Amino acid sequence: MRILIIGASKGIGLEATHLALKAGYGVRAFARTASAIKLHDVRLEKVQGDALNKQDVETALTGVDAVIVTLGVGLGELLKPVHLFSDATHVLIAAMKDKGVKRLICITGFGAGDSRASIGFLQRVPFQIVFGRAYDDKSLQEKLIKQSGLDWTIARPGVLLNGPQTGRYKVLREQPQWRNGVISRANVADFLIKQIEDRSFVHACPVLVN
Repeated sequence: MRILIIGASKGIGLEATHLALKAGYGVRAFARTASAIKLHDVRLEKVQGDALNKQDVETALTGVDAVIVTLGVGLGELLKPVHLFSDATHVLIAAMKDKGVKRLICITGFGAGDSRASIGFLQRVPFQIVFGRAYDDKSLQEKLIKQSGLDWTIARPGVLLNGPQTGRYKVLREQPQWRNGVISRANVADFLIKQIEDRSFVHACPVLVN
């Protein structure tokens, strides 16, 4: 199988690229800075492109079996309106339908969509001030994905930390279980790669925490 990872040059995307290769998948690593990826493998194809550019995305989708989306924004971008997540998702869903690719695995975060109601009372105001613009757009992104007709899984990690892949983390599927917590980027990537062939979380939005 060949996997397209959008946002593959750093963070969870880079971890997912590494783990997908380790698992034996062919990987098309898509990012604006794909050439800077310091991984080398005969099954790795580095593709420089813009997730908002329809032609770039359509070209990257050719011949792939599943898509993992790990887009993020920098801290400075949180201070102004954020549209990256929903705009890129508009482009991607249309392109996946055109190319006949059905499997979509996407990261949003705890606090997106209906998980926002599970944020503790004392955390809600600071969360909205710091992350509100980004998570409003992530919520729209989730809505687009849920309406897409694709075989989607949305992962909602808690607070992201650097750290090793341990495989020891909680996957909270049901809303009464949802809570905030911390999790390493490598463990989030571990969950994403497992979803390529595991159908257990199709049309589910689990929260991931240690």
